Amino acid sequence: MQVRPEADAPRRLAPDDPSLPDVLALIQQSFAFMDARIDPPSSMHRLRVEDLSASCATGEVWVIGAPRRACVVLTPKPDCLYLGKLAVAEQARGAGLARRLVEWAALRACDRGYAWLELQVRVELVENLRAFAAMGFVETARTAHPGFDRPTSVTMRRACQR
Repeated sequence: MQVRPEADAPRRLAPDDPSLPDVLALIQQSFAFMDARIDPPSSMHRLRVEDLSASCATGEVWVIGAPRRACVVLTPKPDCLYLGKLAVAEQARGAGLARRLVEWAALRACDRGYAWLELQVRVELVENLRAFAAMGFVETARTAHPGFDRPTSVTMRRACQR
């Protein structure tokens, strides 16, 4: 990874971090475009500050910037580190922040001894599927949310490499 200014270095949040409401707002704003495209609606609509605080305690929440320009939630699973709620502020898009957080997550997965970094993408978000494939993720499964008779989500994994 390249050396970058401290303001752009990923920073891990604690469960009581006062910026958690800002992180929630960043996720909500970043995911808003999906509302008209995905079915069922994103779990982001049920996400609360308390949930992010719990994620800080049981997993890891990382941010870039103050004010918050990008974030990611990392959740330990038995056989992988799960990457979720990757969000970048609209005015910061195109600056490589999502890629930087994905690469950071891959390092965290390796550091924690996982063989895989995993994420899920809604089937309708083909541009996200392409972007993650370009970052080394491969499709491993398609699943349906409860009540759906078609795949609604694509699971993708990337092998940890040091």
